[in-house]
Amino acid sequence: MGLYIEAHIRADLDALWAHTQDPARHQRWDLRFTEIDHLARVPGEPQRLRYATRVLPCLVIAGTGVLAGERERPDGTRTSALRFASPHPLSLLAEGSGYWRYVPVGDGVRFLTGYDYRPRWGRFGALADRFVLRPLTGWATAWSFDRLRLWLERGITPERARRNWLAETAARALTAVGCVAGLSRGPVLDDLSPAVAFLVPLLLVVALSLALGAPPLATTPAARRCRRTPSARVTAPRVLRALERQP
Repeated sequence: MGLYIEAHIRADLDALWAHTQDPARHQRWDLRFTEIDHLARVPGEPQRLRYATRVLPCLVIAGTGVLAGERERPDGTRTSALRFASPHPLSLLAEGSGYWRYVPVGDGVRFLTGYDYRPRWGRFGALADRFVLRPLTGWATAWSFDRLRLWLERGITPERARRNWLAETAARALTAVGCVAGLSRGPVLDDLSPAVAFLVPLLLVVALSLALGAPPLATTPAARRCRRTPSARVTAPRVLRALERQP
C-alpha cells in the first residue's frame, strides 16, 4: 500500500472497534472527513457509505465507499477494508482502497492502516499528489490516529484535543515570531551591558529551539507519535483483495 500508519493504543479491542466502525464516532476523530454516513444496506452485499470533506466554507467534496469487515479471526485480530471513490471534479483523489487492522498486544492494540489511491488530473495531478496531497493525507491520518488514542486512553474528546492542538500551535508560532523579531534587533542590544547583551540572544535562541523542536504536550495530538513505515513486510488482507475484485 502507498501509505502506512500505525498507532499503539492502550485500550480494549471492542472499544477501539466501536470508535472506528461507528460513523458518528469515526467522523469526530478523523481529520480527513467532515461527514460519514452508512447508506441503506442491501441484503447479501457489503455495507456502502457516503463520506464528505469540507475543504472550504462553501466547498464540500463527497464520495462513496464499500466497506467489509472481519470482526473475529482465528488469531484474535480484526480487519476491515474499504474501497472508495469520489466523482467530484475538484477532488484530486479519484479512487482507492485500504484497510484497518487491529492486532491485540499485551497492553493494548496495534491499530494500523495501509491504503493507496489513484489521483486524477493527469501529470499535474500526479505532481500535486506527490508533493502536496500524499504528504498531507499521511500527516492527517497519523494525527487523527493519535487524537483517537487520546480519546480512548485519557478521555480527551476529539473536540478538546483539537482545541489543545490549536492553542499549542498558536503558542509555538507566537514564541517563534517573537524570538526571531528579538534576534533581528541587534542594534538595540548594543545599549546593554556585555553580559546581558550576550545572555538575551542566547535565551532567545533556546526559546526558539524549544518552540520549534520540543515534544508536544501529552494532551495534544501529534502525528509524530505514530509509526509511518511498517516494521516488517506488509501484505494487504484477504478481505481487501476480495473487495477490490467486486464490480
